[in-house]
Amino acid sequence: MHDELVERLAPGSGVRWLDVGTGSGQVALRAARAGAEVTALDISSRRLDEARENAVAEGLTIALDLGDAQALPYGDAEFDVVASCFGAIFAPDREAVSRELARVCRPGGRLGLTAWRPKPALEAIYRRFQDGPPPVDHADWGREENVEAWLGPSFELELAERTWVLEGASPEAVFAFMADSAPPTAALLERLDDDRREAFRAAFVEYWSRYDDGEGVREPRPYLLVLGRRRA
Repeated sequence: MHDELVERLAPGSGVRWLDVGTGSGQVALRAARAGAEVTALDISSRRLDEARENAVAEGLTIALDLGDAQALPYGDAEFDVVASCFGAIFAPDREAVSRELARVCRPGGRLGLTAWRPKPALEAIYRRFQDGPPPVDHADWGREENVEAWLGPSFELELAERTWVLEGASPEAVFAFMADSAPPTAALLERLDDDRREAFRAAFVEYWSRYDDGEGVREPRPYLLVLGRRRA
């Protein structure tokens, strides 16, 4: 999914590229390899450290900034490309994120982001362990009508459904991966006491056991690929 997103946004020499919610830098690294001038932002200093280590290991130059997708620390029309692979979608204020993505993208510039489609079985597990309504519906950006409402005024949009397969050696291994790399999972784990944390882990292990064929877990995860061209 990283490969397709970057390829569709056509990085190249001199292209000013912003990766919002970079995580370990998978989109930023691909764009930098293609010659783009890459800036990457994340709200987690730990994930930025991972991205920095990955860039250094490849000898790539990427500007890494700690910041919030709801208030990007950049000038108007500063970037030719604005990308976010399962990053900006986790910020609570959807309208603020949409305004910021549009503000920093130059007229005629390109937008690309990915968002998970609704998955009721997973959402039901999260609801069981939350004390109240979640601050963010993480599938909001995976609904076409929302994307059109939030981004359509600023971008000419192209939307397409894709499927990524979550793979792991075992249900336990998949949970360990998600607990480390998926923002909603990691955030909820931090709020749970030891007993509820173990029950949460058991619920997810049971869920991923449904996708274990004896040789490992393979869970199809539909997502929405959003591409846009900034209106003048």
